[in-house]
Amino acid sequence: MAAKRSTFIVVGIFIIAASLFGFLPQTMAETWNVKFFLHTTKAEAVPIPDAEGHILGLFVREGVGIHDNGELAWGKMVTIGDMTKGVGSFSQYGTTTYQDGSTITTYTKGTSGGLTVQFSGEIIHGTGRFQGIKGTVTATGKNLPPEKGEMIPKSLVEVTTTFTLPSK
Repeated sequence: MAAKRSTFIVVGIFIIAASLFGFLPQTMAETWNVKFFLHTTKAEAVPIPDAEGHILGLFVREGVGIHDNGELAWGKMVTIGDMTKGVGSFSQYGTTTYQDGSTITTYTKGTSGGLTVQFSGEIIHGTGRFQGIKGTVTATGKNLPPEKGEMIPKSLVEVTTTFTLPSK
């Protein structure tokens, strides 16, 4: 008799717990793909005398992003790079602004291999419809050959953003 009662109690607790969890909002991760075409709008570099073409630089890059769903956005990145002849590492903060004024800000680190670039990092802030966003960013891209006098070449970068937003 005691065994039946304890079984009913355990089953009852399980049913109550399952029904409570059914009412909790479920957060689903979204993944967006976007292609950015970027160019450098400001570049400052300090030569490092240990090797030819070695610089420590601060660059501002801007450009348009076109999402898979057709949405347009404007990207602006502030990058600090340690490179020799265009090859090296960098870290950057980037803000993407959407047509409705909402923004996503990221912090990423990556490498440039001359005509290739890759980076990854995290979403650190969002505004508007992205308030409370959490997620990650990964990207790969190709640099165009630099034009004469161009310190940082134009780039086409494919970015994948995976994120969650808080329940409303």
